[in-house]
Amino acid sequence: MKTESVSHGKKGKREYLTDAKTKTLLDDLNRFFESRVEVKRIRNVEHQTLETLINEEALLLAKYLRKENKSWPPRVTFLN
Repeated sequence: MKTESVSHGKKGKREYLTDAKTKTLLDDLNRFFESRVEVKRIRNVEHQTLETLINEEALLLAKYLRKENKSWPPRVTFLN
């Protein structure tokens, strides 16, 4: 743990990971985003990765906010 200044004279603690722990964390995170989910894709009928689902949901939400779509029913999934 290192003590660092955060803002306006305030101090905060930050923990740094070793290179090996950082690589392990990023590999696990990447594997998580590449995991398959049981939600159909917008354009194809194949199953998709979690990363694709997040991107498609962001696209559908943006279309709803721009009033291009009348509704936005989120497609929720559970991870194994």
